[in-house]
Amino acid sequence: MGVLGVIGQVMTLNELVVLVMFLTFIWMLFRGIPVAFALVGVSLIYALFAEIFLDPYRRAFEDVIAFDRTGIDYQRLSVLSARLFGNVVQNPVLVALPMFIYMGLMLDQSGVAQRMMISMQKLFGGLRGGLALTVLLIGIILAASTGVIGASVTLLGVMALPQMMQQGYSKEVSTGTIAAAGTLGILIPPSIMLVIMSDQLAISLGDLFMGALFPGLILGGLYIAFIVVFGLVKPGAMPVPPNAGQVNWPIVKEVLIAVVPPLFLILLVLGSIFAGLATPTEASGLGALGATLLALANRRLSFRVFVEVARSTLNTAGYIVGIFLAANFFALVLRRYGGDEIVQSHVVGFFENPYMIVLFILFIVFLLGFLLDWIEITIIIMPLMLPIISGLELAVPDFGQVQNPSVVWFAILVAVTLQTSFLTPPVGFALFYLKGVCPPGVTLGHIYRGVVPFVLLQLTGLAIVFVFPALTTWLPSVAYGN
Repeated sequence: MGVLGVIGQVMTLNELVVLVMFLTFIWMLFRGIPVAFALVGVSLIYALFAEIFLDPYRRAFEDVIAFDRTGIDYQRLSVLSARLFGNVVQNPVLVALPMFIYMGLMLDQSGVAQRMMISMQKLFGGLRGGLALTVLLIGIILAASTGVIGASVTLLGVMALPQMMQQGYSKEVSTGTIAAAGTLGILIPPSIMLVIMSDQLAISLGDLFMGALFPGLILGGLYIAFIVVFGLVKPGAMPVPPNAGQVNWPIVKEVLIAVVPPLFLILLVLGSIFAGLATPTEASGLGALGATLLALANRRLSFRVFVEVARSTLNTAGYIVGIFLAANFFALVLRRYGGDEIVQSHVVGFFENPYMIVLFILFIVFLLGFLLDWIEITIIIMPLMLPIISGLELAVPDFGQVQNPSVVWFAILVAVTLQTSFLTPPVGFALFYLKGVCPPGVTLGHIYRGVVPFVLLQLTGLAIVFVFPALTTWLPSVAYGN
């Protein structure tokens, strides 16, 4: 029996085509083809394959490839484009995407982070590990204000790393702290990843924002506790500066002046959602306006800055929407080959315990984080997992208010897992963001060793959220119950 005969006994034609589709997509990525082009290319190849070689699938792909034997049926092709584009342009949740991107980029230009860095360093400078604590606290505030990973990691690296080196901090502690603090933006709302998850999983964006708040703060708290304990165990890694002054009222006042504006912006965005005064889409507009006013108040807003932020927002949002459209096409072709049913049957067939199924999916997401960006994972993988999670009997408390509590809990677990993949060597994206702004003498080896304890802390946070799912559903129930 030949190789094809053996393969035919092991898997059906559908399963073989779905597997080869994914492998072809990953091969294209390794060849350096942009993600959107790879998704569209694979989709067209396998839709044409069904049209030309697979008679049983030809009818299933009539409205996808829109070919007949003499040419292209443009009427059916227009229906296909309307289906792919319509899901994006008609979705009010996705309007929040460019607004939150703009808010984060404008805050980077406003000088708020620099003022916080200078003032909080004076406040905590006399403590062992005070500069690291300053970086973590600013990272938490930036995460709740921006939600843009690359911007947060780069900004913290530029501001804090030279000062930490000058003060005598070890390179591992410095780089690990900055990378971990910067990645909190993927989880703590408003996060652009949560915006996309809300669309892909068909759940409330407000539920996701509220559900992610406690897990994000728990991770921030674990980081802070680690720095305090590590400073006591290895004081040489985080020395106290010899010229550290005493804390007095002028320093506290300076900190309050620096911290209150971004905290007010957080309250404006999340507080309006929590109080039911605005939808997340409306709150994104308030956040964009608030960030602009902060830049204006700090005298950092000019026409050049505005144009630069607007251009960067357009580029980032266009990149995400391009992948969005390409992934929709990929998912459409995949479904015509029965990809949804195949993935569901194989994942569910591995384990009988529903919680083991959830852990297995998280493990797959963690591994995919080594190969794909969070955008591709969120857009391609999450819709495939939605029917699996919805069909499991999971004891996730909803407190009588949260719709689809199991899906909300699962989405937050995936968000924490993807945050871990940002830091995991050798291809964690945050590590390369940071390496791009490191001074000479700081190598990838220092960064890799520095993030190891923070990856373990993230896994600890993931375990806490997994064991206590109420952490993700209690706050949404309070917010929308009132």
